[in-house]
Amino acid sequence: MKKIVLASGNRGKLKELRQIFVEKDVDLVPQSEFQVSDVEETGLSFVENALIKARHACVETGLPAIADDSGIEVDALGGEPGIYSARYAGVNGPTADAENNAKLLSALAHIPEAERGARFQCVIVYLRHERDSMPLICQGSWEGRILFDAVGSNGFGYDPLFYVPTHDCASAVLDPAVKNSLSHRGQALRLLMKCWNSHH
Repeated sequence: MKKIVLASGNRGKLKELRQIFVEKDVDLVPQSEFQVSDVEETGLSFVENALIKARHACVETGLPAIADDSGIEVDALGGEPGIYSARYAGVNGPTADAENNAKLLSALAHIPEAERGARFQCVIVYLRHERDSMPLICQGSWEGRILFDAVGSNGFGYDPLFYVPTHDCASAVLDPAVKNSLSHRGQALRLLMKCWNSHH
């Protein structure tokens, strides 16, 4: 099996990505298994941050790497939190999701339903090695809006606040397989899989 490092310590992401990669005979190993530290995400876009993370993992392990950078853009907040979604409330660790969600709800407290449009964005990059001058870059977007209260217990991040118009429910209510078929990350991954064969 081909070994590829996932430049993330996010358990939710690892689970979602592993399910898809197993068909490609790829063993996706989280960077924590190589004691790779988190790198500072100094980019101003999802693409830059994904590349920074993937390159760091390549350098540290000598293996090919995959990184994703994703977040939620809220129209009423001018696209925020965007690339800062994971650290929106300035908190790390187990309570980060809940605190990020609480901060977003309070920022939108007076915004009516019609103006609560939002989308999840995801960029996934694949680097064959640290000096790969043609990385594979795939992206996906998922349109919806922000609810007034958190609903559901599946998923992670902002899933409980993200209303999915096609299914008339929060993302965190969806079955994981359904979520993967719709989500920004699912879309970016399917593109990656499509481009994967021609890239090797």
